[in-house]
Amino acid sequence: MTGADGQAGAGAARALVFFVDQTDLWWLRFLRPGFRHCFAIVGGGMEWILLNPLSNRMELAMFRGVRAEDFRRVFHRARCRSLECPLFDPPPRPAPWRPFTCVEAVKRVLGLRAPGVLTPWQLYRYLKKIIITEKNT
Repeated sequence: MTGADGQAGAGAARALVFFVDQTDLWWLRFLRPGFRHCFAIVGGGMEWILLNPLSNRMELAMFRGVRAEDFRRVFHRARCRSLECPLFDPPPRPAPWRPFTCVEAVKRVLGLRAPGVLTPWQLYRYLKKIIITEKNT
């Protein structure tokens, strides 16, 4: 979570966001290769919750006794890209109406209000920018 200044606090929960190329939906093939779907694993230490927003359901799973490095290693073998980022406190007002896509689900889990971020590739670029900014502050 973040403090009043919007920055992540020490020891805060964090997220691993994964970006996937494979899709069974023909219309997602128009998206940038390697960035056709995204999902998040949220937690810290050895306890994590996986959120995988699919077109027909929301997959949720809880993991105990697993480190972030273990997730990265497994999904890297499956050719997924990953980014680690903090969770943010969104402004205390309703989120804007958007189509409920994997990107929107991940943004809401992270606490992001990035209205121009609609595709997994845009989310990847946006998160990389945030992570670089946070490391420099």
